[in-house]
Amino acid sequence: MASSRIQPISFRAVMAALAGVVGLAPAALALDTGRPGPIRVNQLGYLADGPKRATLVSDAEQPVEWRLVDADGKDIAAGKSQPLGLDRASGLKVHAIDFSGVSVEGKNYRLDIGGEESFPFAIADNLYGALRTDAMSYFYPVRSGVEIDGGIVGEGYSRPAGHAGVPPNKGDTEVPCLDMATARKIFGEPITCDYRLDVSGGWYDAGDFGKYVVNGGIAVAQLMGAYERSLNAEAADAETTGDGLLRIPEARNGLPDILDEARWELDFLISMMVPDGEPLAGMVHHKVHGENWLPGPMRPDRDPEQRVLYPPSTAATLNLAAVAAQGARLFAPYDADYAEGLLQVAKRAYAAAVTHPDMIAPYSDGQNGGGDYHDPEVSDEFYWAAAELYLTTGDLEWYDRLTASPHWRGRVFSSDGINWRETAGWARLQLASVPSNLSKPDLDWIRGSVRAAAETFLAVQRGEGFGLMYRPKGGYGWGSNHSVIENMIVAAAAYDVSGKTEYLSGVREGMDYILGRNAMGMSYVTGYGTYYAHRQFALMFANSVDPSLPGPPKGALAGGPNGQPADPVAEEKLRGCAPQACYIDEWGSYSTNEIAINWNAALSWIAAFLADTEKRPATSN
Repeated sequence: MASSRIQPISFRAVMAALAGVVGLAPAALALDTGRPGPIRVNQLGYLADGPKRATLVSDAEQPVEWRLVDADGKDIAAGKSQPLGLDRASGLKVHAIDFSGVSVEGKNYRLDIGGEESFPFAIADNLYGALRTDAMSYFYPVRSGVEIDGGIVGEGYSRPAGHAGVPPNKGDTEVPCLDMATARKIFGEPITCDYRLDVSGGWYDAGDFGKYVVNGGIAVAQLMGAYERSLNAEAADAETTGDGLLRIPEARNGLPDILDEARWELDFLISMMVPDGEPLAGMVHHKVHGENWLPGPMRPDRDPEQRVLYPPSTAATLNLAAVAAQGARLFAPYDADYAEGLLQVAKRAYAAAVTHPDMIAPYSDGQNGGGDYHDPEVSDEFYWAAAELYLTTGDLEWYDRLTASPHWRGRVFSSDGINWRETAGWARLQLASVPSNLSKPDLDWIRGSVRAAAETFLAVQRGEGFGLMYRPKGGYGWGSNHSVIENMIVAAAAYDVSGKTEYLSGVREGMDYILGRNAMGMSYVTGYGTYYAHRQFALMFANSVDPSLPGPPKGALAGGPNGQPADPVAEEKLRGCAPQACYIDEWGSYSTNEIAINWNAALSWIAAFLADTEKRPATSN
C-alpha cells in the first residue's frame, strides 16, 4: 500500500480478517483514554515571535473568557474568545483564541477556560530543530537492502537487511519481470521482459514493502529540496545542510547527511532503468513489489513473496530524469564523477521518455500485492524534468522545452497540493527558488505565480476554524495531512522569494493543525505533543498489534483525515464522520493512518524551513 490510491479488494479482505490472525481485538486498538478537551492547541508550542492561536470547541454563541497560565498556574494573559460558528470541515462549532501578544518564553503553558485546561505547550524561539532531525531520520529505518543498526536509530528498530535474497526472502537482488499471463491480464498485451535486475536498496514506500518510482521520485526531490533551499534562501541555517544532522550510518563522512540519505534512493531509482540493448532501454520500471499482499505484520526480511518488476512507464522515467538532474548539481561539489553520472542518467531517461511518451501505468494493476500509482497525464512530469535539467545545465535546449510546456504559464497549484501525480507545482517552486539564468521577466512572473497561490492559501486559512491552508474542492482525501503541508510549502517558498512576513506567519500557524490544533485534538507526528498518533499502519512498525515489532519512529507523519474511508476499520468506526474527523489512530486504518516516504519528505521540508526561520520576526495575520 501507499498513498493516494484505492486498495484492492483482495487486500481489504485480508485486513478484515486480521483480527483473527494477530488478535486485532477492538479493545487492543481503542484510542488512549484521556481524550483531548475542547481547547485545541499546537502541542509542541508557539514561536516567541509569531502567531499564537488556539481553537475552542463550544456551542456558546457569546465570547467566553480564557486565561493563559504558566507551569505554576500563574496568570500570564487573559482575554475573550471570538465565536466563529460552525466549522464545516470539522462539523464543530468553534471559537478562536488569540494570545499572539505573549512573547515570554517558557514551558508547560496551558490555556484555561472555566477550569478546563488545554494540553501543555511551550513558547520558545527554538522549537523545530528536533523535528527537522526526526522527520529526516525517518528514512533510515525504512531503508531496504541493508541491516538497520539499533545503536543509531534505537534498539527496538534493529533488524536484518530486508529483501537481500536471504531466505525466506526471494529478494530484490535478481528480480524478474511480471509474468506474461499477468501482464496480458493487466495491460491487455504481453508487456514483459526476459532479464532480471538487481533493484536492492531504496526506501520502502509506505505501509507495505513495495518500492514505487513515482512516489520515490517526489519524496527524494523534496528531501533534496530541503537541502537546496537551505543553500540558497536568505533565511538559511547551515545546520540543515550539515554533516552530522541525522541518525544515519554515514553521519560525519564528509558529505551532508541529507545527500547521503538521498543517494540511497537515487541509486535504487537508477537501478530500475531498462538495460542497454533492450527494446525499451533507458525507460524506467514503474515499481517492484511482491506478487501477493502479505497477511499481516512482519519485518521485511521475513517477507516470503516473490518480487516482480512491473513494466516501465513514462511517468517513472521522467521522475528519474528530474531527480537525477537535481542530484547532479547538489552532488557536484562533493563527488564530481557521481554528479556527472547522474546528469547523464537524467538526459538518457528524458530521451527515452520522448521516444515513449505514452506508456501509462494502468489503474487496474493494484490487484496483486501493490498499488498501481496510475497517472494518465504526464505533461507535468515532462515540465518538471525539463525544469531540473535547465536549472542544472542552463542549456537553451531545456529552456525551449520548458517554454513549450502547457505548464510554463499554466495554473500549477491546486487546493489538493503537490503530490506524486501532480508535480508541476514542485517544478514551479524550483524555478522560483533555485538560482538560474532565467531572465528577470520570466523570474518575476514565476515568483508572482507562487505568491498568488500563497495568497489564495492564506485566504483559505483565515476562513478555517483550525487555521489550516486546506479547503479541497473534492473533500479531505487520502493523505490529507500531506496536502496541508504541501500548501504550506508554497507559502514558505513565497516568503523565501519575497521576504513578506505574512507568509511566514501563515506557515507558522498552519503547523498548529499538524501538531494538535485540529478536530481530533491530536498531533499527527509521532512523539510530538501530549496526545499524538502512534499506531500508524506499517507492516514493520506494528507494535500496537504485534509487541515483537517496534512502533512508528519518532517524527513519522500520519496520513490524516480521509473523507472517503477505504479500509474495514475506518468504514466500521467512522461512518457519518465530518471530513476533518474522518481519522482514527488504529493500525488497521491504512486509508487514514498510513505512513509514507512522500509524506515524511514534505514534513522534512517544512520542518527544515521552520527551523531555519524560527528566529525571524513574523507579523500576525
